[in-house]
Amino acid sequence: MSNDLAAPRTSWLVPAGLILLAFVPVLAGGVRLTELAGGAEITAANSRFFASPGPIVAHIVAVTVYSVVGAFQFAPRFRRRRRAWHRAAGRALVGFGLVAAGSGLWMTAFAELPPGDEGLVGVFRWVAGTVMLGSLVLGLAAIRRRDVRRHRAWMMRAYAMGLGAGTQAFTQAVWIGAVGEPDHFTRAMLLGAGWAVNAVVAEVIIRRRGWRVSAA
Repeated sequence: MSNDLAAPRTSWLVPAGLILLAFVPVLAGGVRLTELAGGAEITAANSRFFASPGPIVAHIVAVTVYSVVGAFQFAPRFRRRRRAWHRAAGRALVGFGLVAAGSGLWMTAFAELPPGDEGLVGVFRWVAGTVMLGSLVLGLAAIRRRDVRRHRAWMMRAYAMGLGAGTQAFTQAVWIGAVGEPDHFTRAMLLGAGWAVNAVVAEVIIRRRGWRVSAA
C-alpha cells in the first residue's frame, strides 16, 4: 500500500519511538522481577506480588516481549523485507498479547489491590484488557481470512492498549511536574487518559491509512 511506505531514514522512527515509550514500564517490570527472583524484603507495597507471583511474572514477561518485539511489526520496510519473520513473530505476539491481557484482567479481578486501584481504575483496566483481548482475536480471525486491512487495524488497536502503561507514565509525569502528586481520583483519570490517548492515536492512523473497519 502506498500509504504504508516510509523513507529509509525514517522507517525506524516508529518502532524506536514505540520502544522508547515502553521503556519506563519495561524497566519497572524488570525491577519487579529482580525483587521477586532475589528475595527482596517484603513490604506493604510488594507483599501482594510475593503472595501470588505467577500472574505478575507472566504479565511482566508477556508485556515486555509484546511491547518491544511488537514495535518492529510497525516498521514498513522491515516488515516488507522480512515477511517470514513478520508472520512468525506475529503468531508469537498474539500469544504474548493474550497472556498480557488475560493476566492483567485476572489480577484486576482476584489480586489484592493497593489503595486507589479499586473502583474507577479497575473499570479502566477491565475496558482496556477486554478491548485488547477482543482486538487480538479479531485480528487473528481477519488474517486467517486473508483480510490484511482488518488484521492491521485490529492489531494496531490491541497494541495501543498493550502500550498503555508507557503513555500513563508520561501523563502522570506531566501532572506531577506541573501540579504535584495526584489524589486517587486524579490518578485514575490520568491512567484512563493514557489508554484513551493511545486509542485515539490508533484510530487516527487507521482512518488515514484506509483501514477503517468494524467488527462485522
